[in-house]
Amino acid sequence: MNRRSLMLAVLLSGAPVLAAGNPPPITTDSGAPLGTNQSSKTAGPRGGILLEDFALIEKLARFDRERIPERVVHARGVGAYGTFESYGDFSQLTRASVFSQKGKKTPMFVRFSTVIHPSGSPETLRDPRGFALKFFTDEGNWDLVGNNLPVFFIRDAIKFPDMVHSLKPSPVTNRQDPNRFFDFFSHQPESTHMLTQLYSDLGIPANYRQMDGNGVHAFKFVNAKGQVKYVKFNWKSQQGVKGLTVEEATKLGGEDFQHATHDLYTSIQAGKFPSWELSVQVLDPKDLDGFTFDPLDATKEWPKDKLPPVKLGRFTLNKMPDNFFEETEQSAFSPGVMPPGIEPSEDRLLQGRLFSYADTQRYRLGANYLSLPVNRARAPVNNNSQAGAMNSGHTKSDVNYEPSITRETQDTPAALFSNAPLTGTTQQRPIEKTDNFAQAGAFWSALDAGGKERLIQNLAGDLGQVRDAKVKARMVGHFYAANADYGARLAKAVNVKLDDAKATLAPLATQSVP
Repeated sequence: MNRRSLMLAVLLSGAPVLAAGNPPPITTDSGAPLGTNQSSKTAGPRGGILLEDFALIEKLARFDRERIPERVVHARGVGAYGTFESYGDFSQLTRASVFSQKGKKTPMFVRFSTVIHPSGSPETLRDPRGFALKFFTDEGNWDLVGNNLPVFFIRDAIKFPDMVHSLKPSPVTNRQDPNRFFDFFSHQPESTHMLTQLYSDLGIPANYRQMDGNGVHAFKFVNAKGQVKYVKFNWKSQQGVKGLTVEEATKLGGEDFQHATHDLYTSIQAGKFPSWELSVQVLDPKDLDGFTFDPLDATKEWPKDKLPPVKLGRFTLNKMPDNFFEETEQSAFSPGVMPPGIEPSEDRLLQGRLFSYADTQRYRLGANYLSLPVNRARAPVNNNSQAGAMNSGHTKSDVNYEPSITRETQDTPAALFSNAPLTGTTQQRPIEKTDNFAQAGAFWSALDAGGKERLIQNLAGDLGQVRDAKVKARMVGHFYAANADYGARLAKAVNVKLDDAKATLAPLATQSVP
């Protein structure tokens, strides 16, 4: 009997077919070999399936629980590993060891994402792109949670749930609706800058390699002497920046709705490793009041002519995860994860995110999410965290408290938070220096003729769907306040009387929230 006939006879007999090389057996989750993974245990040939078939119950129960809660935002994402290399010794700025010497290399994990749309959504939709960096430093992890755009829609974390609710699908129709999010943004004049950038050519990146990243918020650098500087992070794509037009995105979305994920995998697997140059703008605390805006406002950029970027180093991505779920999906970022030498500023949006982001991960992944391999610090971890779901801390001591005579520990005075002066009283009021429109106007003015035309077309495509005339007029009024030509052209495109739009600006005369 030839090999082909023998294989056919085996298949017809129902006997298992073993591949060459004595492959490993199928097992339960606990490692016990399975007699078969093809048939359930039944009470005779026509009897019911037995509850005692533990392997079946385990397989179905595990399958039922394969999906963890989806991220509320940044659900659609892709990640990669890489390395950051410092350009020098920046210890005069910060005691963070990642920047302590020229040529020092720090391993990283980076996750790209879209912000609003769900995990299976097309990557060709207009949406800010998340760009989160995880540095595995020798003094603990550092999560630099950023976006491709340098500003944000709102400046206070108390508005974050409202903003996301307005941008998510309607709870009635389950569709994203411009009537809803423009209704919200018509009450948030500070969103004018972000909306202007989002509806520009930057709003649909061509891929993840060809977009910049920004920390958005102000942070603090603290050096060994306790001296504090405010900083803003930016990382520039060494591949250049490229966006898609609506027509290009529509065509590409029909061909490959996950084109950006595909691009990153194929590029890295082909040895074309993308890289970004990390820079920081530095602001002395004594100069915080030297601008027409509040530098701790996340809706604002810092002027590069007054605060030129300092190049800190470069990171390169060179390895894709072995398992998408275990690494990319279970990767978790929080702006509160910082090593000594990097601290949060008083940015009101950042202050809320310090809690919200980590709390989201505890909900999605459990209290021990930082012990998962993709999130686990490469530096030693020594704390008294106890138990909880999926704990794998391998605790060997019965002293899970501190202080203790039998298990001594010590504080690290050099890692204490910096001191900050306090003024005023507790309050619930908007910031004083809002300056809601100037930077949006400057962005518009810097665009070429084609860029301006596409911005109007893109913005009108959504704003033109809004049914409420008051909402449309208020939105046009915001853009008119940024630049008269900008507002006039948009008013014409969405059929709004310019006088009606101007009339909505009266409550904004002081640049404060109406």
